[in-house]
Amino acid sequence: MRLAAIVFFFCAVRALALVLPTKRPQICNGHADLCERKYGNITFLGSHDSFAASPSPFSLARTQEVDLDAQLNLGVRMLQAQGRMNGNELHFCHTTCGLFDGGTVEIYLKKVKSFLDQHPNDVLTLIFTNPEHHSVSHVWKPIFDKAGITEMAYVPPHAVMTREDWPTLGEMIKTGKRVIVFLDKGANRRAVDFILPQFRMLWEDVFDPTEIDFPCKVDRTAGPLTPSQQLNLINHNLNIQILPVGRGILFPARLHSPMTNGVNSILEHAAHCAKFVGDRAPNFVMLDYVNVGQGVEAVARLNSLTS
Repeated sequence: MRLAAIVFFFCAVRALALVLPTKRPQICNGHADLCERKYGNITFLGSHDSFAASPSPFSLARTQEVDLDAQLNLGVRMLQAQGRMNGNELHFCHTTCGLFDGGTVEIYLKKVKSFLDQHPNDVLTLIFTNPEHHSVSHVWKPIFDKAGITEMAYVPPHAVMTREDWPTLGEMIKTGKRVIVFLDKGANRRAVDFILPQFRMLWEDVFDPTEIDFPCKVDRTAGPLTPSQQLNLINHNLNIQILPVGRGILFPARLHSPMTNGVNSILEHAAHCAKFVGDRAPNFVMLDYVNVGQGVEAVARLNSLTS
């Protein structure tokens, strides 16, 4: 009789736990103040060509000095990468796989999954480019499935989300749907509901900028939303141009990166773009060499965080 009562008690407790609401996280992306703030009202630190990391200064095609794990541990919460086919596998490559091959997308995403498993109170955005127009259902989604990211990916309730439509970080973490995936080309909601069309919901200013004062204009968007309704990303990664035949050849301006990634430069760039988004901060600040400068501090200031 006593054993039956004990079993009944534990079953009742378990059933109650299933119906009671899950407690919301106390810390979101490292800050309690971000939990009740909407995803569309937060600035995230981003890594440009996050896979293209090398400690060697002779690797001219690199855009990062530290690897993916180090970038995430520094506070990067938006990862950008460029997908290209190498043989029969999709790799992340810089322009061509012969210039810089960052390895397979599957291995990359498994590293991302490992980080997310170890950081259950973090929301992460992936912004990938698909220049070769590979199928989202036959190429991209199976890789997300194998890496275990699909089950964590956020599926919006609307085909096109305005900046105000997004849930709070706390809500995303509570439901476990805390990875947002954007693709620049080929996204098809009917085929894969979690791979989102970037330029219908997120605009960028000038790509591969070469001017140190980072003037801003709406450079890439697809509508139907206005720029002020969309999320926005500032490309704060300075380049130098050599061999000016036509457009010339661009390389990341590593020697200038301590200044480029300084607080003043980032805040000034954000201010240049504010007129397009109702005087709000950008959602993503994308940098080369995220380990250099003060990117984390600048993003904290854009989020009005004191620490």
